[in-house]
Amino acid sequence: MRPQTPHLRKKGKSPQSQAEEEEGDVVEIVTTTGDRHVVEEGNFTSESAQILIGEIMGYNRDLENIKQNINDVQNKMKNITDVLGRI
Repeated sequence: MRPQTPHLRKKGKSPQSQAEEEEGDVVEIVTTTGDRHVVEEGNFTSESAQILIGEIMGYNRDLENIKQNINDVQNKMKNITDVLGRI
């Protein structure tokens, strides 16, 4: 079973989709634990390798989404700075 991937959530509130998050909201990363963290060398099988690969792919997707969100925020900050510089 694949552990759940990290979710962003507002402090003290239930999880929301990224589209529902507003600029300036404080978020925390909440992780849940799975039932498989380490595979003993003697028990390492093709199935366990596939499980680990799936987990890595999920975490990689999460990291890419976080990178995109950071890039979006940086662009918004740059635009705000440009507008404020014209005032």
